[in-house]
Amino acid sequence: MHVLVKGAGVAGLTVAWQLHRHGFRVSVAEQADEVGAGASGFAGGMLAPWCERESADEPVLALGRLAADWWEAALPGHVNRRGTLVVAAGRDAGELDRFCRRTSGWEWLDEPAIATLEPDLAGRFRRALFFRQEAHLDPRQALSGLAAGLEEARMRLTFGVRGDADLAPYDRVIDCTGAAQIGRLPGLRGVRGEMLCVETKEVSLSRPVRLLHPRHPIYIVPRQRNRFMIGATMIESNDIGPITARSLMELLNAAYTLNPAFGEARVTETGAGVRPAYPDNLPRVTQEGRTFHVNGLYRHGFLLAPAMAGEVARLLLGKDKHSERKAS
Repeated sequence: MHVLVKGAGVAGLTVAWQLHRHGFRVSVAEQADEVGAGASGFAGGMLAPWCERESADEPVLALGRLAADWWEAALPGHVNRRGTLVVAAGRDAGELDRFCRRTSGWEWLDEPAIATLEPDLAGRFRRALFFRQEAHLDPRQALSGLAAGLEEARMRLTFGVRGDADLAPYDRVIDCTGAAQIGRLPGLRGVRGEMLCVETKEVSLSRPVRLLHPRHPIYIVPRQRNRFMIGATMIESNDIGPITARSLMELLNAAYTLNPAFGEARVTETGAGVRPAYPDNLPRVTQEGRTFHVNGLYRHGFLLAPAMAGEVARLLLGKDKHSERKAS
């Protein structure tokens, strides 16, 4: 079976990789000129199903808890299994209690334990929640790694595809074009997320840190070469324009609260992306003729894409088996 995957974001590349592992012949077509040009390129890359349960329904935990294993199997060495640290400023200490009531898989840390785990946060927070089982990866490196693996396996990746591709050569089409389907798929909406990257040698973190706040909680994810990704807002909007001044100030203020040394960091990048979401904020695989749509990953792209890719593979394998039984 020859399958066309439309879209080379996290949904499209994980679907292509999963189908390749099951022996399908796969081609990938992307409108942009490079991998991860949409919202996937602005993601935090946190594989944090227990933390996400604070604001998400149970399926996010159930579907996402094996994501780190999937990514490690696909891209050995890309997954950092160092957990997630959740903190709050003194005036917002009650947010930690609320967070722990809505989640599981955590342990309380006191001030000395925080300092042992993250020395550059020593003396800044009296207590924290530590989600030991969680992990993170660099989204852009992960997407590039999947694309390179597919190309090494002689799968065709085509970029700069404008307009509709010729579908005649393909037995099935998997549409993973995300926000491009807003207004076309019933119920799909856009949720804008904004981020920035900074560079500093004055702060070192080993794992993602979430700073709770009643109005604008943020996370800071360490990257290579003394860089940090700071995100992310959630705004009900389809606007793909540059980051707003308000969001920029809130993200920088939060980073300064975490450690004042971030005040001297260099801002190396800002960005915004529109994340597609259904009314229940859970992803879906839907069918329209011979086309399957994988969409609605919301803020859980890297966390839930492996589960959605597995669902697509099961559906196509089931179709194959049905066709064989019918033919015989």
